[in-house]
Amino acid sequence: MLDINEIQTITHDVIVVGAGGAGLRAAIECSRQGLDCGVVCKSLLGKAHTVMAEGGAAAALGNVDSRDNWKIHFRDTMRGGKFLNQWRMAELHAKQAPDRIRELEEWGAVFDRTKDGLIAQRNFGGHRYPRLAHTGDRTGLELIRTLQDKGVHSGLSVHMECTVLDLLKDGDRIAGMVGYWRETGRFVIFRAKAIIFATGGGGKGWRITSNSWEYTGDGQGMAYRAGAELMDMEFCQFHPTGMVWPPSVRGILVTEGVRGEGGILKNSEGKRFMYNYIPDRFKAETADTEEEAARWLAGDKNARRPPELLTRDVVARAIVQEVKAGRGSTNGGAYLDIGSQRPAEYIKKKLPSMYHQFKELAEVDITKEPMQVGPTFHYMMGGIRVDADSQMTKVPGLFACGECAAGLHGANRLGGNSLSDLLVFGRLAGVGAKEFIDANSDLPAVDHEQAKRIIRSATDILNREDGENPYVIHEALRDVNQDCVGIYRTAEGLAEGVEKQRELAARAKNVKAYGTSQYNAGWHEALDLPNLFCISEAIARSALMREESRGGHTRVDFEGERAEWSKVNIICYQGDNGEMIVEKVERGPEPEHLSKIARATLEELEGSNA
Repeated sequence: MLDINEIQTITHDVIVVGAGGAGLRAAIECSRQGLDCGVVCKSLLGKAHTVMAEGGAAAALGNVDSRDNWKIHFRDTMRGGKFLNQWRMAELHAKQAPDRIRELEEWGAVFDRTKDGLIAQRNFGGHRYPRLAHTGDRTGLELIRTLQDKGVHSGLSVHMECTVLDLLKDGDRIAGMVGYWRETGRFVIFRAKAIIFATGGGGKGWRITSNSWEYTGDGQGMAYRAGAELMDMEFCQFHPTGMVWPPSVRGILVTEGVRGEGGILKNSEGKRFMYNYIPDRFKAETADTEEEAARWLAGDKNARRPPELLTRDVVARAIVQEVKAGRGSTNGGAYLDIGSQRPAEYIKKKLPSMYHQFKELAEVDITKEPMQVGPTFHYMMGGIRVDADSQMTKVPGLFACGECAAGLHGANRLGGNSLSDLLVFGRLAGVGAKEFIDANSDLPAVDHEQAKRIIRSATDILNREDGENPYVIHEALRDVNQDCVGIYRTAEGLAEGVEKQRELAARAKNVKAYGTSQYNAGWHEALDLPNLFCISEAIARSALMREESRGGHTRVDFEGERAEWSKVNIICYQGDNGEMIVEKVERGPEPEHLSKIARATLEELEGSNA
């Protein structure tokens, strides 16, 4: 007989799940608000995907080009997201990002500097002006280092190498969660007045991805089962530049900072092909001549952006089209050349991580040879639907921020907006949790039967006599998603993908992990599967419903953006019978004051920061 009273129980006012940039910033804010805060992380503290955000954090500081301001940043974000962003979230982000970067500097972050001693900013895809505050090409690492140091000294309780299995509820309200220690396999119950998810994305559902083993859609899956809504799940960002060779490192990120520092893309014929893929609506603001590109490389502030710095969806599709046309690199990608554009010492100074990454993993000296790159599943624009100001989900007491939350990026995220997203909405989630706890100060009760069901579901995997191999199921899912729910999608392929996902999900209910719960990697793999299947189905079914091509969602059978689809978001939620329901939700009228900014000309906005 399972006795819940004998299971370890840990209680905090608020618990943050995830210790990346969003989770740490949320936890720091909770601590500043006087809450007893615990942080639960699947891996070790400091091992977060935030580290992979190498290029910089986008904020309209105006240090390199004084014409920049929050309105132009907001305009760029809305246009990059194809106007499917949540207006209020994009406004809050653009307005608050500069303060969050300056705050980070006050906490000890070391940024590169301009000649005047200000925080340096670099060009990046989709941003009109140099906007990314950076530390070489290790900005995410510096952000995590700073937040980790600040968090530890803020009195946070950190529970490392602990995987959360599912949420507990007291009526409609969140009451806590059940997890297990990865080292021992022992279960633990966490009780809290509020929970903040900052669990990242789910790229491990795809074969070629920049994401590491932790990214299995945990927050989205658990929130969905608890009654929250998922939104914009069809919008998946395939970063245009991941490593394609050797096979052992395929998918590892090559920062957009390489292109931001002057790198150009070439095909097998040695031609700079991005000039052939400039969408008409971008031509007015993008370098469309070699002379214009030369002005940009020379540092001319008035030069327009080169085509390599178009939004990520455009660049990723261009590389795929070049490969399909037989003009790809020797290993099925494109050539990214920085060595012919910048001196070797400049490259080693500005892109030290990339220099060492290619030297050590591919035996390529990027100061002399081009890199081979291709699209890799990188980021989910969609996620848990939240309130813009508080970051609370539909479930009382459950908050979400960072990549696991939806709304800011719309149909396509601009590079660099992820790091400022973490800082802005991590803080707002902490503030929102404090306001919720002030109004709901009692500690919710734990339903022992709920907890028992979660634990038994996990131990059944160990106790079966025989069953499916979880690794085989996971690999099959990755193949289905890569082939049917990749960069280019069709109704036929998506429908096939949904059917195959369901067949695999049925098999996954009978997975077997051999051995005991201690140090059992097969068991860990099996326990990740429900969340992977949840987000995979949500992405495929949302993509099947959206009959247009917009941002990170490309339908070969419905080319181009369609006006009627600009007025709706797609949400997924669990029905009473346990089935996933996918619906269109009207966006409502555009806020007049924000619409005016988003559709204004640059001349109307430059120098206006009010």
